[in-house]
Formats: sequence, structure tokens, C-alpha cells
Amino acid sequence: MHAESSPADLFGPLLAKVQERAILPDSKTFVDALPKRPVAEIMRDFAHLPAGDEALRAFIAANFDLPAAAEGTRPAVLPLREHIRALWKELARAPKQAGSGSALAVQHRHVVPGGRFREIYYWDSFFTMLGLVRDGEHELADGIVDALTDLIEAHGHVPNGTRTYYLGRSQPPLFHMMVELLDDGRPGVAARRLSAMKREHAWWMEGAEGLAPGAQNARAARLADGALLNRYWDPRNTPRDESWREDVATAAESGRPVEDVYRDLRAGAESGWDFSSRWLEGDSLSSIRTTTIAPIDLNAFLLGLETAIAARGDSEAGHYARLADDRRDAMNRHLWNAEGGYFADYDIDANALRTPLTAAALAPLLVGAATQEQADATARAVEDALLAPGGLHTTLLQTGQQWDRPNGWAPLQWIAVAGLGRYGHETLAREIARRWVDTVGATFARTGLLFEKYDVERAGVGGGGEYETQTGFGWTNGVTADFIDSYDLFPATE
Repeated sequence: MHAESSPADLFGPLLAKVQERAILPDSKTFVDALPKRPVAEIMRDFAHLPAGDEALRAFIAANFDLPAAAEGTRPAVLPLREHIRALWKELARAPKQAGSGSALAVQHRHVVPGGRFREIYYWDSFFTMLGLVRDGEHELADGIVDALTDLIEAHGHVPNGTRTYYLGRSQPPLFHMMVELLDDGRPGVAARRLSAMKREHAWWMEGAEGLAPGAQNARAARLADGALLNRYWDPRNTPRDESWREDVATAAESGRPVEDVYRDLRAGAESGWDFSSRWLEGDSLSSIRTTTIAPIDLNAFLLGLETAIAARGDSEAGHYARLADDRRDAMNRHLWNAEGGYFADYDIDANALRTPLTAAALAPLLVGAATQEQADATARAVEDALLAPGGLHTTLLQTGQQWDRPNGWAPLQWIAVAGLGRYGHETLAREIARRWVDTVGATFARTGLLFEKYDVERAGVGGGGEYETQTGFGWTNGVTADFIDSYDLFPATE
């Protein structure tokens, strides 16, 4: 088996049949399964399999070891903060060698989000690490960064997650923030991590050099005036292995070339906001246009990466400082909504700003890209429109997608709180943190569990999306612990 072949590469027609017939209850189950014998033998016998779902179920059972059902975590017997501290042992995983399935090798002890998410996920890991560091789990936090460094060295980037089917895409690039969170001064370690930061930056900027005005290549987009921004992208234009059935159905509704829809879905998954009205032209997911959008948060995080590399002060520091200055200028010219008073996404095809206010508007504050006046205006817009009874809204549109109203997500709460605090808006920052902790606390009091997302209007479990809401849950644990400890908060207990 080729080490980087995805399940779709290996089992194409079999995977399609299993997913389209919904033979297994979760589309991720089959692509995480382990074949019991050589792929060629399995596919040879599949070619002669009798028709019918029962024959297919029996064939899967005979030829694959399926992953255990995602059980989530046990309801708590401890108060919330102590429960989070105890959960790290449940979510920790031993090093893993690459085998006959889709899992990539992970040479270090690490933490997974929980539920169906059995592997490391990229941007989740930073927010999880906030809690690990708070709780003195430095070995686990260090293991995560070492694992991501390995991935960059092996693949040029951090994949969405540690599965072969995620290799075509990454997630919001927060590796540099993880490095800074640990602040490891060991020269050899620091040099290796700096090299990885540069390599990741090169991966995101592939194709940018010599790009003509108005042209795009991979994740780089040159605007008509010559400004360079980035977008999300995936070189594959097929359904996602882990969401095959869902993607085929979405593409069939679209009336567009299915290859375009598949790539936009994959790019939407790379954004971490899978899925959201941010990427849609209409009300339905089939109108998705992720690859035609330069997102404000992606460009803010890349500015943060460029700034972090420049701050290391090596011989290339000036080069990265100039890149950061150019990106800051491009963001101010093209991604600032002067009338609304907040940063927003840019429509590359229309050469125009997309006007909806979303929680992504806080990312420029996190990385210091805003002026004080811009930060003040953003704070007013957030308090007027995005602040909800239970935290911060993700967007203002209710579409049924999980990264839309009424859901709130731990990473967006933390980005907002940290960004507002950086510009002196501590009262609003503390209020967002308090409302979020109360939402998590009240839901925890009812259920004994922590969830990946929450309804910030009703202070309950969030919904929507392609799968059931998962428990665990890495980034909720990390952000909530950080808020409780930073602001000395006492969670609501109903």
C-alpha cells in the first residue's frame, strides 16, 4: 500500500458504493477502517460481489476491521474545571505508526479532539494546548508541536488531520502560535521549528511568485492592483473520502460542474469553517464558492506567521518583515469595511468586499494587524451585532450549517477575547469569556459532558452540519480552562 494513498485511491468503486448506499452509519467509519488482507485481493473479490446491501455489509465485515464506535467521554463526576483537567488522560494517545489503513504516523504522544475525531487535527491543537499548558501537561503539548513539525517536514504542511485522505488540504495555519505558546529556548529545537514555519509559509505561497494581476495559483491570489492575498484550496476535485455521499448529493443539486463543487467543498473543509454562509452565494450548500474568496482570518494568520518568522531575527528576517508589511497593506486596502467598521472577506471574482460581519473579523486584532481606530470600530460592531447571550455568534445568518447562527465555537471565542484584549477592550473581552463559560457550565451541569459547539442563543448544545454533535472535546476544554483561569470565572450551574 502506498503510504500516501487515500482510501478513495485504493478502494475507489468500493468506497463509493459503501458511502452512497450508507452501509455504515457514519461516512468517516469506512475510511478509518483497516483492511484485513491486501488491497488487490479485496478489490478483485469485490468485482464479483453479488448485488444488494446485505452482501456488501457482509463483505465489509469480512474484509475490514472497523474502528470502534465513537463513545465520547463519560459523564462527569467532578466539577467542570477539575473534569477538564482529568479529561486530558482520556483524550491522550500513544505514538502511532503508519499501517495498512489511512492513519499517518505520529511519533509522539498527543491529544485528539474526541468522538469520531480519532486523530490529531491541525487548528484544534492550538486551542487544546491552551488547556494543556494551564494544567501542566507540558509533555503532551510538546508532543503535539513535535508531531506537527514532523508533518511539515514530511509533507510541506500540516494536513487537516493525520489521515491520508486529509493530505490535500491543511487548516488555518496556527503552528507558529503553538511554537510561541511553548516558548522553547533550546537552540536545536527552536531552529528546527523555525525551519518548519518557513517551510509551511512556502507551501501556502506556492505559485505566488510571478503571478500576474487578476490570476490565482493554488492558495495564492494576485488581485487586479497587484496586491497578494491567500485563499483556501485543494488540488483534488473529487468528493471528500470521509464525506463522499454528502458531497455527491451536494454537487448533484448545484447545476454546476461537479469538479468545481468538490474543490470548493474541500477548500471549505480546509478553512475549518465547514460549512458556513461565508462561502455560499445562496442559501444552500450547493452554492459554495470557497475558492473565489480571500478570507480575512486566513490572511491574518499568515500575517501572524510572517511576523513570527521575522521576529526570530535570522538572516531572512527582513524578507519576512517586508512580506508582513505588504500583507498588512493589502488587508487594509481590500479587507477593511470602512462603512461597517470591521474586517471582512474579499470576493476575488467580483473584485469586491463581501459585507457580512462574522467572527472572523476579530482575527486581525489577534495578530496586531488593525489600527487602534479599526479595533475600536470592530469592538463596537461585535458588541452591537455578534454578542449573544451565551458568547459570540459565528455569523448572523441561520442556514442550518454548523458554522452559522446560532452556533458558537470555542476557537472563535478565544480569538475574539485575545484580539479585543490586545487593543484594550478588556471589558468586552471579559464579557464574551464569561458568557461562554456560563454556556459551557450550564450545559455541563445538565449533561456532564463537553461539546464541540454550542447554541449561544439558548446556552445549549449546538447543532447542524454533516454529523451528530461530538463530545470530548479538545478545543472546548482548552479554551474554557483558559478563560476560567485567566478571568477567575465561576461557571454557571443552571
